[in-house]
Amino acid sequence: MTIPAGDVLVAASPTLYRLGLIAMLRETWPALRICTLPDPDQLLKLLAQQRFTLVIVDAMAADSGLLPQLLHLHGAHNQQRLVVLTRRRLPTATCNLLAQMGYTLLPRRATPTEVIKCVGSLLYPTEAFCCPARKARRSAPPTPFSRRELEVLRLVIADHCNQEIADRLFLSVRTVESHRRALLQKTGAKTLVGLVVQAMREGWVAA
Repeated sequence: MTIPAGDVLVAASPTLYRLGLIAMLRETWPALRICTLPDPDQLLKLLAQQRFTLVIVDAMAADSGLLPQLLHLHGAHNQQRLVVLTRRRLPTATCNLLAQMGYTLLPRRATPTEVIKCVGSLLYPTEAFCCPARKARRSAPPTPFSRRELEVLRLVIADHCNQEIADRLFLSVRTVESHRRALLQKTGAKTLVGLVVQAMREGWVAA
């Protein structure tokens, strides 16, 4: 496997969340070279061949097998800076061990400011890092979301399909589709990807 050399490697499945994450990084650091690895299971093999300033691993679906992989990674590449994005709370013992290995844990639902601050401090560890100046952000969408629309938006960003959202919220698929259309109209987004990127940038779905 060959991936162009870059400053940051994002090891994550091709999801809406990954698109939003990369959009935030590129908006903050336009010159940053970002590469993607669609299959995080190939991370060890790739890092045996190439080095990156920082690796961001989305552990959304791999919490159960994450620790053994990171232990192997630490043994072979103990100088590699790495951020682990977690969706569920990891056991305290696991968190402590990962911290001892020098890895940084970041909740998947961290705010955009928290993500940028974390990544910036790892990319530029010898500098007093401050978030680059960014244009002012709205604290709310142009037209307020209803509680149900916000629930649907969170599940959309988590890459759930209409049927899964309907099952989780005890709604019909038709109702979910109606909420998604309303979200697009209220935000002015033209596509679902655009909606997700905008929501992540604005912090609408932070915990």
